[in-house]
Amino acid sequence: MKKFKKAVSLLAAAAMTATMLSACGGSDANQGADTQEAAGAETTESAGGTETSESTGASFKIGAIGPSTGGAAVYGIAVQNGADLAVKEINAAGGINGHQIEYNFQDDECDNEKSVNAYNTLKDWGMQMLVGTTTSGCCIAVAAESANDNLFQLTPSGSSVDILKDNDNVFQVCFTDPNQGVGAAQYIGTNAVAEKVAVIYDSSDVYSSGIYEKFAQEAANQPFEIVSAEAFTADNKTDFSVQLQKAKDAGAELIFLPIYYTEASLILTQANGMGYAPKFFGCDGLDGILNVKNFDTALAEGVMLLTPFAADAEDEATKSFVSAYQEAYGDTPNQFAADAYDAVYILKAALEKSGAAPDESVSDICEKLKGAMVEITVDGLTGEAMSWDSDGAVNKAPKAMEIVNGNYSLIQ
Repeated sequence: MKKFKKAVSLLAAAAMTATMLSACGGSDANQGADTQEAAGAETTESAGGTETSESTGASFKIGAIGPSTGGAAVYGIAVQNGADLAVKEINAAGGINGHQIEYNFQDDECDNEKSVNAYNTLKDWGMQMLVGTTTSGCCIAVAAESANDNLFQLTPSGSSVDILKDNDNVFQVCFTDPNQGVGAAQYIGTNAVAEKVAVIYDSSDVYSSGIYEKFAQEAANQPFEIVSAEAFTADNKTDFSVQLQKAKDAGAELIFLPIYYTEASLILTQANGMGYAPKFFGCDGLDGILNVKNFDTALAEGVMLLTPFAADAEDEATKSFVSAYQEAYGDTPNQFAADAYDAVYILKAALEKSGAAPDESVSDICEKLKGAMVEITVDGLTGEAMSWDSDGAVNKAPKAMEIVNGNYSLIQ
């Protein structure tokens, strides 16, 4: 991401005191901040997923995939609901170029094979474009299928650079893994958060290992030292005593965790049990740690992370979104919900720019959207003036958050 380093430097110095993002929709699509319920919409369970449909005229069919069950369900449910809320708003406001949206979400349980199965289910349903998948590994597996079909894919939260490799039909809403690593190292260094840093990462996961690689490279340019870097794998991710002991023995004041929230909650619990209390710093994968079942959320107090969205921001767009989301789903939205909400509005902007119609073929719609994506600029909940390179990468910067009193707060 060409603009990322500059953006993070600004963030670290002063821009983090600025208010959160303006109303969703950019120069090509100005969406309203007020949330409305979709007129005439019906929500039904379909083939293991949730479908919101409209019964009048030709409509755009948007599919979505993510884990609504299993260990990463906090991510998938948030994506499902965030996209659903945007679809309802757009339909209530008249749709896209006069056409309503049909929306169908399928559960993949964060499993690559099940994600491909979900993709095929959505194809049978008539999907014309995909908001998904939610996690990087599944997204890589599905991207191979969507590329073969030349079906347009916009992932709200899949952040691995491998998602975009040789797949010109795939675009991202979130910033990529390498840039999260670079941004985290720059933030820690610029703000003198710690002098001795340890890292615990998942070497079997493309998300985690990709972030760690770039973090380590950028750390060489920063005024802190990585004193311990210990890996775990998907087959051994419940006991972190060895990794924590090495970090403690090395005198690490901060542990960088480029991992998902489930494993992070275990690390915080086990560190507390051994009387070790370093600072913890993570990336967007930590968003969800406050919702882990049976986790003592008091242990997460002071945890810092880079993420593009804070539910406590005071701008009108965020307040309206949070209020509508809480009313509709009984929960406070995390960044994954905001990413998916933005993704649907990004699709709206691209469809309007391209002039695509729902009676066109999947491939024709994809070709039009690929051209439109490099021309539009969108102001969303998760990024201001978001734009896209031809390789599908988004240009935007993360924000630094800290868990304070059991809530994610933008660091001032």
